[in-house]
Amino acid sequence: MTDAPDRRPLASRDTRWAKALTRRLAATSLTPNRISMGSVIAAAFAGGCFWLAGGVQGWPQALLLVAAALFCQVRLLCNLLDGLVAIEAGKKEPDGAFWNEFPDRVADILILVGAGLGAAEPTLGWAAAGMAILTAYTRELGRACGLPADFSGPMSKQHRMAVMTVAALAAAAGGMFSGEAGRFVLVAALWIVVLGAAFTAARRAARIVIGLHGNAR
Repeated sequence: MTDAPDRRPLASRDTRWAKALTRRLAATSLTPNRISMGSVIAAAFAGGCFWLAGGVQGWPQALLLVAAALFCQVRLLCNLLDGLVAIEAGKKEPDGAFWNEFPDRVADILILVGAGLGAAEPTLGWAAAGMAILTAYTRELGRACGLPADFSGPMSKQHRMAVMTVAALAAAAGGMFSGEAGRFVLVAALWIVVLGAAFTAARRAARIVIGLHGNAR
């Protein structure tokens, strides 16, 4: 896990339910790294549900899309709890920095590409995944340049998952009336991620340049 100053600001860390879950997990043999790995499993289920939803209609499609939305949120829950168990519960591991970042990139690919396949737009899914990875790259590039981690949006990880969760639920509802309506919702969501993440990466890159000029003075 990363040090506290470089942690993503999350209001959910201070909620009672998060603290209660952290205490329960800290009392088990479950490590932060394993929780991070769990986020990839959740993302694989989410992406698989998105993909399979593209091949069915009616109630089966709706159920798959609702499941995709649920697993997107489980992915975020794992991302929250791994850091809480590592920092607040004092179970930080030597290789935690790797497991804090690498699974997130895999999870983004699995979910966004899965959604692209389900919407019959695989290229768009890969584009969304690429832009998502680029936002993380610019954040880590800034840190490598000696600047604070920049978690600014408008399409950081939580925002991407919020878009895909809402899209999955909306597509589930729309798909009950028209399969094409559900597909349109997913395509629109992926475009929002592509454009929003591209803007976010550009914004973070600009902040790096400005920050480096400021440090040089």
